[in-house]
Amino acid sequence: MSEFQLPPIEVVPTLSTIERSSILDALFEPCQALRTLSLDVLHTQKFDSYFDLIASVGVQLTELSESPSTSDTEWLDQILGAHPRLGEKKVDSAQSKAEQAQLNTGGEEEATKLRELNAEYEKTFPGLKYVVFVDGRQRPLIMEDMRSRIDRGDIKLERAEGIKAMCDIAADRSAKLQQP
Repeated sequence: MSEFQLPPIEVVPTLSTIERSSILDALFEPCQALRTLSLDVLHTQKFDSYFDLIASVGVQLTELSESPSTSDTEWLDQILGAHPRLGEKKVDSAQSKAEQAQLNTGGEEEATKLRELNAEYEKTFPGLKYVVFVDGRQRPLIMEDMRSRIDRGDIKLERAEGIKAMCDIAADRSAKLQQP
């Protein structure tokens, strides 16, 4: 994990824009579209916990997914697409690097299959990347899940699963990044 630690939840509304951006980047992924969507909420709302903050962002994302506006859908897809590809070797966020480390331990055959699944997923769901809360699950189980989601072919359901996974990942990160 990174050296970054989340500040106490009660000070979040008083933080600078840069500090609030750092919180969003650490919990989710660095993404300008997410910052634009959620920075103001972190400034104007008080939260009892980081889980409440994450739930509030989840509500914003769900509202985008349920909106009839194409621009809202495109906005959401930018946010969901900010996650690195599963099994990617070059990952920018320290949190994602640590989370994906276990996925990069299999053989080259599995790595090739994962790259192929990522490509097929992104062709099936243009603008999205497969997002899942890894949480110790092994590569074959994750690839099975990816295969079933590709075969299902339901982009609305895929966006909903992506939002849930992002929030689950953020909740896990918040537990690891809070000051002792």
